Amino acid sequence: MEVGRRISASPRPCSGRRILAKKKRSRSDGIVNSVKKLQRREISSKRDRVFGLSNAQERFRNMHLKEEYDTHDPKGHSSPILSFLMKRTRVIEIVAARDIVFALAHSGVCAAFSREKNERICFLNVSPDEVIRSLFYNKNNDSLITVSVYASDNFSSLKCRSTRIEYIRRGQPDAGFALFESESLKWPGFVEFDDVNGKVLTYSAQDSIYKVFDLKNYTMLYSISDKHVQEIKISPGIMLLIFNRASSHVPLKILSIEDGTVLKAFNHLLHRNKKVDFIEQFNEKLLVKQENENLQILDVRNAELMEVSRTEFMTPSAFIFLYENQLFLTFRNRNVAVWNFRGELVTSFEDHLLWHPDCNTNNIYITSDQDLIISYCKADSDDHWMEANAGSIHVSNILTGKCLAKINAGNGGPKVDECDSSAGSSSKRSNLSLVRSTVAGALEDITALFYDEERNEIYTGNRHGLVHVWSN
Repeated sequence: MEVGRRISASPRPCSGRRILAKKKRSRSDGIVNSVKKLQRREISSKRDRVFGLSNAQERFRNMHLKEEYDTHDPKGHSSPILSFLMKRTRVIEIVAARDIVFALAHSGVCAAFSREKNERICFLNVSPDEVIRSLFYNKNNDSLITVSVYASDNFSSLKCRSTRIEYIRRGQPDAGFALFESESLKWPGFVEFDDVNGKVLTYSAQDSIYKVFDLKNYTMLYSISDKHVQEIKISPGIMLLIFNRASSHVPLKILSIEDGTVLKAFNHLLHRNKKVDFIEQFNEKLLVKQENENLQILDVRNAELMEVSRTEFMTPSAFIFLYENQLFLTFRNRNVAVWNFRGELVTSFEDHLLWHPDCNTNNIYITSDQDLIISYCKADSDDHWMEANAGSIHVSNILTGKCLAKINAGNGGPKVDECDSSAGSSSKRSNLSLVRSTVAGALEDITALFYDEERNEIYTGNRHGLVHVWSN
């Protein structure tokens, strides 16, 4: 279950799916293109397991390139649109819900495709000057929330819209309604969707007010007005307020996510003149790391403090918290590692060198049972299925680090190959008229990845704006 994503000019680990309004820019086509993307996924448990680890290999064994969709079609819009929206650009985000695949391109165009009818349903840009920045599937009311900026106000404010999936299925993306119209979401304002707690957090920089809304019906629950709040981090049941630091400490408050009640207020001591790399909250554990210092793990219930050597734990580019397993993943230099909250390294992944060096976690999916990680990786140099410019899709066990399966290019068709097996047969791609890319081409420059657990299909998007379906 996905929870988190933040889009910012200065991305860093974050809580929740947060989209920041951006500074005014002189070039409108730079509104989207200049933003680096960082996603942190936080996972909640699911009672009925979609599949067990025992049959995970079988689930992915025979996956092959099944379909191809194109987000680029300037003739597909019913009204004139901004010129840069007509450019072919890479896919930056994929979301699937109710047999519909949504693909957002870097230009700001978003297309919806039906897996049932195997065709594009519509574009979600309902206004000619709309640039969609991010997507969020709200399972509470079976709707898709789009977060957009508009040329009419110089791309300066975020606007949110909720559209029921059923309306999109009918090709009626304009049947939705606006959200949070009372909020001024100009830069550095933001909106953050918290799937675990079922909440929405907005920040109006104009009056320095944070507001918390119910994700089910968008009712405002309470507000926080304090100009000294530097950051808010969300965990299951609680929010961590981080205030402007003093020379030797940082003031912190832990609030109930339900009603904003202050549960605990305290100061955390800091090394003077050392910048804070990150402060993260996970249930009762507070993680604090300063530049060139050890990682501190504080239990806020009893003030018990432990440290992890800076040589063992180096500042990662991003986190993924696994709530059910009481673990967290770190991403650094294309590598993924699993840690527990005693500061111990639990897992190092085999054959799992991520393709993108900037930790673009759009190319990573973690199953809702927190047992598997699906990633776009560098192909092993010893792999005889490796193509020069193609990566591979790896499926790995989070608790053991073992690579269970991978989708590679080879002999004109994909091969899902058990990593510990020295032999295997290739499967040829079906000759489908919708698929124009070669398998090797579909595995080149993947820029977004999503796994539909109900359909057991992997969706990937590439720099050409194409979406590929991998299925068995």
